[in-house]
Amino acid sequence: MANGVIDHDGIAIGVMPRFLGEREIAHENLSEYHVVETMHERKQMMSDMADAFIMLPGGAGSLEEFFEIYTWSQIGLHHKPIGALNTKQFFNPLSLMIDHLISTEFISSDYKNLAIIKENIDDLFSAMKMAQPVKLRDYQK
Repeated sequence: MANGVIDHDGIAIGVMPRFLGEREIAHENLSEYHVVETMHERKQMMSDMADAFIMLPGGAGSLEEFFEIYTWSQIGLHHKPIGALNTKQFFNPLSLMIDHLISTEFISSDYKNLAIIKENIDDLFSAMKMAQPVKLRDYQK
């Protein structure tokens, strides 16, 4: 993804905790690269710098970061669009899980479209540009 961004004259920024940087191979051609001490600092820095969030197919860490950003939006900590590129229907189970959370009343139906899940990047970008913040839940009821 970073290569595609750079190839199209975009800015690709990396944020890596020191301990992971020592274990993993960091991308060498980023526009900016920040080293932080903890995963919490990493997520906060990425959130602060982001205009929107897009998740690609990945593992448990990707899902954890996605749901943290999703939750932050639910409680009003940010109003940035959240998307998932549904390559080869990878996120169909995620969409079903969000529907299940709504049908079992663990989350409000207001959050149905909080995660924009599209199979085509152009459709995803278009939908994210049109995204509106969700209304905050009134916990007093």
